[in-house]
Amino acid sequence: MAEKKKPRIPVYFLTGLLLAVLCSAVSIAALTAPYERVKTYLNILFMDQKKITPSTGVNGLVITENENIPTEADGTQAQSELLESGEIIRPSFGEQYAVLKIESAGINAPVYWGSSTELLDRGACQTTSSVVIGEEGNVVIDAHVNTFFASLQDVAVGDTVVLYTEYGVFTYEARELVTFQNTDKKYVIPSEEDKLTLYTCEAQVLGTSATRIGVVCAPVSKLYYPAGEKEAAE
Repeated sequence: MAEKKKPRIPVYFLTGLLLAVLCSAVSIAALTAPYERVKTYLNILFMDQKKITPSTGVNGLVITENENIPTEADGTQAQSELLESGEIIRPSFGEQYAVLKIESAGINAPVYWGSSTELLDRGACQTTSSVVIGEEGNVVIDAHVNTFFASLQDVAVGDTVVLYTEYGVFTYEARELVTFQNTDKKYVIPSEEDKLTLYTCEAQVLGTSATRIGVVCAPVSKLYYPAGEKEAAE
């Protein structure tokens, strides 16, 4: 008489359980990136409601916003009053001291001196190892690809890039589009060459990328406001 086979219910149960866990893990991974992206855009949308006031501490960081940076010169007269030399005002860590505009790509971003999670939530950040805008050397600025630098990839060689500060207006021309790994410091290290380097992460559907896309810009003009006459360009 043939031996009766024992039911294999435990095996079927364990197989089903493993499949359920695997499907759940894949679903969570697929939903995490879109959720983070939507959350970031919502933070920007409601930024006015959660705006950090000047000299307010956030986790020990003092963030200073600046709404007094002129970004539009008031006609030819104001432009003619700008000088080819002037005084550079060195910012404090966490201070917004510039506004970056690239009209061709629709980029309009506040620029903070220093980099942190809180500052990157509010604008573009300039590494403190680079030179202050207006000084000779490499000005290095980065921002999140899903917020302020979402259209950095749309910048083309020859496009105009402008940095506005309280002490002057600094115009650059995009000269080179670059791609590099996050371990490659070639484009972000200090340099004797006078240039502006903008970069962000490569856009990814899931997770974050180790690849960076950037734009290297050459200076076209450096124009300064006469001492005490910044309001001429407001």
